[in-house]
Amino acid sequence: MQRLTTLVLTIAVSLVLTASLLQAADEIRISVPASMTDAVKELAAQFTASGHQVTIVPNSGPSGTLAKQIVEGAPADLFISANRKWMTYLRDEQRIDPQSEKILAANTLVFVGAKNPAVTRLADITGLGRIAMGSPKSVPAGEYAAQALDKAGIYTQLEQERKLVLAKDVRQALTYADRGEADGAFVYKTDALMATSAVILFAVPQELYEKITYPIALTVEGAKKEQARAFHRFLTGPQALPVLRKFGFSAPK
Repeated sequence: MQRLTTLVLTIAVSLVLTASLLQAADEIRISVPASMTDAVKELAAQFTASGHQVTIVPNSGPSGTLAKQIVEGAPADLFISANRKWMTYLRDEQRIDPQSEKILAANTLVFVGAKNPAVTRLADITGLGRIAMGSPKSVPAGEYAAQALDKAGIYTQLEQERKLVLAKDVRQALTYADRGEADGAFVYKTDALMATSAVILFAVPQELYEKITYPIALTVEGAKKEQARAFHRFLTGPQALPVLRKFGFSAPK
């Protein structure tokens, strides 16, 4: 009888330890645009500190690159895009749970560089030498910048004069301007606030580009995971807004 009791206790303890290890090993993989990397890291820390036994693994980069990675089979439970285009792409590819799709935050486009009283509006940048922006093919910030330049009638001119320096993401564009490797760069306001040397020279007029919004959704795989669903609720809930605002984002309208 004593041996049976010992065996039962041993099995019970083993099951508890196994469950604890499995719970501790839970992971949430989130694909996040470069411009929202720091905000998501802080939100992830708050989420785990609130008692969720889970490891959050961010994968940051251009929204287009992240979306294509997911289609190609890269593991992801949540996806945040810096524009609607790439969320629509994943929806069309049936890789997200459409019921979980929401607008997380909003942003604005600005032009940064060294202090220069001669650059106060979009038309003034034609006098500069090197202008950095994300590649419009995969970086939403670059796509917004291209829209603005095209509507202002100076995109073709800048291309022909080979003044545009295409960066892999918005953070790299900011780095070029911050280090003086470019005379200026188109970046989000949220990224401009992180610059150490470059300053905001002007805000790009909103009428020249579509509104910048950040949609979020669970992937098909993430929708099956309780912890991923809980993190999605946390990110889209009121408790996340102060952190988003801290990093320069605004509430979606």
